[in-house]
Amino acid sequence: MKKILVTGGAGFVGSNLCEALAKDSNHQVYSLDNYFTGKRENHVAGVTYIEGSTEHIFELISFSPDIIFHLGEYSRVEQSFEDIDKVLLFNKIGTLKVLEFCRKRGSKLIYAGSSTKFGDGGLGKDQSPYAWSKSSNTELVKNYGLWYGIDYAIVYFYNVYGQREISTGKYATLIALFAEKMKQGAPLTVVSPGTQQRNFTHIEDIVAGLLLVGEKGQGDGYGIGSPETYTVLQIAKLFGGTIEMLPERKGNRMTAEVVTQKTEALGWKAQRHIEEYIKELRKG
Repeated sequence: MKKILVTGGAGFVGSNLCEALAKDSNHQVYSLDNYFTGKRENHVAGVTYIEGSTEHIFELISFSPDIIFHLGEYSRVEQSFEDIDKVLLFNKIGTLKVLEFCRKRGSKLIYAGSSTKFGDGGLGKDQSPYAWSKSSNTELVKNYGLWYGIDYAIVYFYNVYGQREISTGKYATLIALFAEKMKQGAPLTVVSPGTQQRNFTHIEDIVAGLLLVGEKGQGDGYGIGSPETYTVLQIAKLFGGTIEMLPERKGNRMTAEVVTQKTEALGWKAQRHIEEYIKELRKG
């Protein structure tokens, strides 16, 4: 029986991953979540839920997981300028504790990096507190592998969408936010200039990639992203209705390189398409 811990297991990506892992009777699946953006409504059958922050992982987790999927970090770009205290607590202190836990318990670590580090020709890694924290953490994870021999793999997500996405409030994500505004008949708000390029990747494709990397991945560079690139304005037009342009914001990268070669070598390929998903949403 394999024991698997998912940090952030009540969040958007984490809950979908927990659900997939729990379908295997050979898995004992645990979630560690502080419920900052995670929700109890995201709990799924067959998972043991532990409430608390990763900074207290030693006090909260009494067993030694075979593998830890570390998804429990702060994960918003523009908001991170205001939330830098949370960025430093969750992404620096919390992740250091997770790395120490892996070192002392012998757990394999799957670390969710951020594709922002590939943005704008590599400049994206320093464009916001969030981007910097995630980029520097990938270096720390690699160094823990070098210094202490921990077993790890680093994945990179590209603009995830799908079931359990946050649709309202400060931490809402783009596709869910547009879908909610469409339902309300409200204008779709697009941050200027609107030509920011994104690769929208369905949660089912993300989870499929995570499962593969968890089983077979070693080292850095496992991008999990759709090859199809759209501007934010193009996505808004696919939803239809009125578009309202907002002022430019700090940290908003314009482009990103999609690095999926290593993941595809394991047998992964994106299966879902954002245009089909939006058509389904519009049908209601």
